[in-house]
Amino acid sequence: MAKEKDSNLFDYNEESIRSLDWREHIRLRPGMYIGKLGDGSSPDDGIYVLIKEVIDNCIDEHTMGYGKHVDITIEGKTVTIRDYGRGIPLGKVVDVVSKINTGAKYDSKAFQKSVGLNGVGTKAVNALSTYFKVTAYREGKEKTAEFERGVLTKEHKETKSSEENGTRVEFIPDDTVFKNFHYIHEYLDGQLWNYCYLNAGLVINLNGKKYVSKNGLLDLLQRKTNEDELRYPVIHLKGEDIEVAITHENQYGEEYYSFVNGQYTTQGGTHLAAFREGYVKTIRDFYKKDYDAADIRASICAAVSVRVQEPVFESQTKTKLGSQVVYDGGPTMRNFVADFLSKELDNFLHRNPTTAESLKKRIEQSERERKELAGIKKLANERAKKANMHNRKLRDCRFHLNDEATGKDKDNIIEKQKESTIFITEGDSASGSITKARQVETQAVFSLRGKPLNCFGLTKKVVYENEEFNLLQHALNIEEGYEGLRYNNIVIATDADVDGMHIRLLLMTFFLQFFPDLVKNQHVYILETPLFRVRNKQETIYCYDEGEKQAAIKKLGGKPEITRFKGLGEISPDEFARFIGPEMRKEPVIIEHGEHIQQLLEYYMGKNTQERQEFIIDNLKVELDLVEEEEEKKA
Repeated sequence: MAKEKDSNLFDYNEESIRSLDWREHIRLRPGMYIGKLGDGSSPDDGIYVLIKEVIDNCIDEHTMGYGKHVDITIEGKTVTIRDYGRGIPLGKVVDVVSKINTGAKYDSKAFQKSVGLNGVGTKAVNALSTYFKVTAYREGKEKTAEFERGVLTKEHKETKSSEENGTRVEFIPDDTVFKNFHYIHEYLDGQLWNYCYLNAGLVINLNGKKYVSKNGLLDLLQRKTNEDELRYPVIHLKGEDIEVAITHENQYGEEYYSFVNGQYTTQGGTHLAAFREGYVKTIRDFYKKDYDAADIRASICAAVSVRVQEPVFESQTKTKLGSQVVYDGGPTMRNFVADFLSKELDNFLHRNPTTAESLKKRIEQSERERKELAGIKKLANERAKKANMHNRKLRDCRFHLNDEATGKDKDNIIEKQKESTIFITEGDSASGSITKARQVETQAVFSLRGKPLNCFGLTKKVVYENEEFNLLQHALNIEEGYEGLRYNNIVIATDADVDGMHIRLLLMTFFLQFFPDLVKNQHVYILETPLFRVRNKQETIYCYDEGEKQAAIKKLGGKPEITRFKGLGEISPDEFARFIGPEMRKEPVIIEHGEHIQQLLEYYMGKNTQERQEFIIDNLKVELDLVEEEEEKKA
């Protein structure tokens, strides 16, 4: 009997093969279609990708000349998107949102330079929503279909309609897939502005707020930078199927916004590499000097947008343009971008000598700063290499954001890379709990010795002189620039006491002062861990604030046991696993438009001022105030 049972384990026959339908496959492997899932705390979380997939279809209609505005409403967890394009042909309403490889974009004449070519987008939204409703309005008629998790529940008959042509999609993301999700307005804000910058004249309305851009990438850079920090006015150049905007600030690092066919390629790709290379060559040729590439690009803030036929992206989420791109059957992307810059940027600098002189001064300033750092940098790197050989500060993970994803399991690897996280902790006890509870594949831990230095107002020299900052810089792999970043999520994990809050501020100051592009591109977060554990013999509830604690006490009734966690080290590894697992709460560090980084740091991290003292006194709240606020919110 044992032999017969064992032989069954190795049977490989017709019954071993299973074909999943489109809906089952999307729900079983959502990462292949929308990247990572998440709860909305990261800008690339799935709930934003669902919105993007629907809006992309609206944008493609606009690009073809149909529909000048898009209306979006988000009420609670329900999203409604209405465009005014041609509308889905009424006989195909069900097929378009529920049959894979059904769409109008396979013939490149219909959608010359479209974002979505494989007909997957809205099907993924449908399959991953508890409720999905699509209505097409076309030439005085309309048709509606309703679904639940991709299953058709009701197909309405065609009826007469007085509505303008177009398509209306309403959906509620599935909360069994996107657990505890919430929308962060700043992420939606950035997403919608990008659509407008790339489609001048398009009007998008979100819950009554209007988004529109007249000057494309020029508007983008003006919004992303502070006017008083610019070394020269934004250079804005446009050609057929390419648009760039360039300026330099006083901050450290390089900052880029790259797009392909209206898609924000957050991970760059061939077009961005071509821009960085072509920009350096053009500058060297113009000034007839062999400047170091790092000096030319230091402190740059630039945006580049290209349109190509049938672009090849590295995954369905289209965050990185692949290397096989040829521009419309002619030159490679590298040559196309290089030729554009060598002509248009060179002409601009000849016509604008004041800008050319300011740019030259910025490059030469970077050169002087780099040479001043050279000596100490060499010593610091040697120290870091020795430390890395037996570095107890870093417990690394297996997958990193900057690893090359290849092979049959490429999509899964890309998904793991997006999940890559480094926790920056204080002290051995907190590091110990996180290290024991972490997911070794995707979560790393960097342990601080104590309070880091307040680096406000200091030069980058301090990053190399301070051993802890230097080791952190090496762990993140950001010394040579943002592109080499090893972890998608940098999570500051400190105690929720006064010392822990101070360490948070000091680390945030470090990133804002020397690596602001990490914050601007939403890679830096604060870990939220529970302040209280409320339990009785039947149930345990973890609470993140006083309001949640009071609700838990009320729910459990009687006199439950209440534990106040004063530090991360007090939370056992078994408990900690849930707080850094799929349901982890992390608060993004977001720089709002118009906020001046140096002024912000001066206010909070500079010398103690009367203004700051008054702010603290005016905003001081005691526990009772917080409880009353929570009660008012519930009422």
